[in-house]
Amino acid sequence: MYERIVIAVDGSEEAERAAKRGFDLARRFDASVDVVHVVEHRSLRLTESSAERERLRERGQSILAETAALAGERSVSTTLLDGKPGVEIGEHVRETDASLLVLGRQGATGLGKRLLGGVTEHVVQHVAVPVLVVPAATEQTREYSRILVPTDGSANAAAATPHGAAVASQYGATVHVLNVVDLQSAGGAFNAGGLEDEFVDRLEREGREAIDAAAENLAASAPDVSVETAVNRTASLDGVAVGIREYVYTNDVDLVVMGSHGRSNLQRQLLGSVTSQLLGDIDVPVLVVNRRD
Repeated sequence: MYERIVIAVDGSEEAERAAKRGFDLARRFDASVDVVHVVEHRSLRLTESSAERERLRERGQSILAETAALAGERSVSTTLLDGKPGVEIGEHVRETDASLLVLGRQGATGLGKRLLGGVTEHVVQHVAVPVLVVPAATEQTREYSRILVPTDGSANAAAATPHGAAVASQYGATVHVLNVVDLQSAGGAFNAGGLEDEFVDRLEREGREAIDAAAENLAASAPDVSVETAVNRTASLDGVAVGIREYVYTNDVDLVVMGSHGRSNLQRQLLGSVTSQLLGDIDVPVLVVNRRD
């Protein structure tokens, strides 16, 4: 599944935790690892001498060396780049034919917060391989024992299923497959003061069909993996993301594996907006799978 992993670092605590997660995945999948750091053009433009520019690059080399040391006896390569971090990381992933990108959620710049932005947002939107986004609050020693794969029945959501199965197999984890019925979205679309039971039942029936299909795909990909399924309702104004977040914390989920885009129960709301909300809101790693991979 993952033969070459790129880990992007910037010297932040989140990047260090992401690197440790990346190294552990590399060990389990027997993947090669390349650690990359980008010296921002913006920072280079603020320098006033070649000596200052050299110190920036020396700092980058130091970050790379310190990160590589976290791999222990495992051999890793390191790459120092100049430019816009999101663009350079994406180009590096393509040029090296990497199969997974790992990085921290916000990094030293503090970008992201509740609304995802900056480097993380750019790579999630533009990199064609799966991206593992690791928040600072992640417990460094906690292994993946419960993996959540949300699904809306779309092809993009289905693209995440094999990745959830592969990671679960390596860690001996249980996979939870979840569909969230968004009652607020349904009510707004039908301009209804209250939803008819028959309509809600249909949405839940479609949700069960989606999770059953995902469970079948999981069983085919990883017959040794235990699977649990659920269809939950949410009446929150924030929609599907709230339902997923509640499930994550109620069931002590360690990792979320989801498609970068999809559809809602009404085929209107892009799952991409849900993914962005979750990346900014939850304190567990999220593996975002783009269907283009």
